[in-house]
Amino acid sequence: MRATLLYGADDVRVEDVADPKIQNPTDAVVRIVLSCICGSDLWPYKSAPSTDNPRHMGHEFLGVVEETGSAVAGVKPGDVVVAPFVYSDNTCAYCREGLQTSCAHGGTWGVNGVDGGQGQAARVPQADGTLVKLPVGEDSELLPDLLTLSDILCTGYHAARTAGVTRGDSVTVIGDGAVGLAAVISAKLLGAEQIILMGRHQVRTDLGRDFGATGVVAERGEEGIARVRELTGGEGTRKVLECVGLKDAIVQSFGVVRDGGTVSRVGAPQHSEVPFGFGDFMRNVTLTGGVAPARAYIDELMPHILTGSIRPGRVFDRTIGLEDIADGYRAMNDREALKVLVRP
Repeated sequence: MRATLLYGADDVRVEDVADPKIQNPTDAVVRIVLSCICGSDLWPYKSAPSTDNPRHMGHEFLGVVEETGSAVAGVKPGDVVVAPFVYSDNTCAYCREGLQTSCAHGGTWGVNGVDGGQGQAARVPQADGTLVKLPVGEDSELLPDLLTLSDILCTGYHAARTAGVTRGDSVTVIGDGAVGLAAVISAKLLGAEQIILMGRHQVRTDLGRDFGATGVVAERGEEGIARVRELTGGEGTRKVLECVGLKDAIVQSFGVVRDGGTVSRVGAPQHSEVPFGFGDFMRNVTLTGGVAPARAYIDELMPHILTGSIRPGRVFDRTIGLEDIADGYRAMNDREALKVLVRP
């Protein structure tokens, strides 16, 4: 089959790799119908050292089950399924607590002999715990929306849930990328009354308004903090959803949060230092967040997509074939595309 391999910074190639096969009784083989490029894929794309042992790329995909191992009972050949961005057995102690990202038998796509999601097919370990059957056909117009359940919608929702967003809340979302826009959707789903989106790309922030943002702040740094506080009577918002992963974004988050408020960070962190000093301690600010256990949220979020009450697939503003995926990476890296949909 054909699959996407990362050989180093700015070096993404589509090459022939071995077809996936059942290796364990708990495996399934899925023919991929839709996948996409994630913002977190851009970090290695911009910085990975050159190698002769390339990494299989992609962790967001949905498709059709082609084959199952002897121990798989939850899905069968012909089922249309979505895969979360990590695989898990969904039965271990961590999974039962809704923390599938820490599954004792789980792992990540594209490493240790596991296929990536940006290819024509994938072997799915722990298929019963990982794959979620979709009540649609493989030609459904809802597939782009349902694909967001693999990562970005659940990540935005994780930000809102861990921040404790409730009805009537005030929320600031830091970042107008796909996860930030999903956080806007999620804050609205949970009943937030005021949702301020901090972003500088008007096409994206206009989409954020459609998703439920009540205000947009394009300024950054101290100017941006002052603007948010102006919109909130000088206090800042009770909840802040940090969806970028850069140090400047977390600094800005602490600047716009209300005393006694909560900052949830779900942007994949590209820094190790967290500037949580004595001043924030004295303000009783809570810092939370982390990697989203997408599998824990899929069943909760899917009905909103099936009824059409949310359309998160609108974040996909470019569609390409698998052979053109290098251009998709370039377009996202150069901010020519918000999120690229890939049809193998």
